[in-house]
Amino acid sequence: MTERITRWDAADYLNSDEDIQLYLEACTEDDPGDGSLIRLALGDIARAQNFSALARDVGVSREGLRKALSAEGNPSFALMLKITHALGLNVHLSPVAFDRQSDGDRTDQPCGDQAAC
Repeated sequence: MTERITRWDAADYLNSDEDIQLYLEACTEDDPGDGSLIRLALGDIARAQNFSALARDVGVSREGLRKALSAEGNPSFALMLKITHALGLNVHLSPVAFDRQSDGDRTDQPCGDQAAC
């Protein structure tokens, strides 16, 4: 008996707005800090929807959008905003409190106790 193994694709499972929201939240939390996982997640979301229409909406070619959202991509912030808006998403930025070391420099760990930050 031969087993058939297929490549898993997140885009196949992004069937609702809730699926997309939860997926993007999880990728945002797990992103290493350089936006790479968020960029790839937006690519998955784009593929789950109409990739060609998205490319038209943001004013780039289909190939240009594919390249921008690939692992090797480095899209501008402006393009990322166009992509998120065209997908019906909002970008929300909020301050993060950090633990302060004795010399006043920030560490890379968010502060768990807001009063102590």
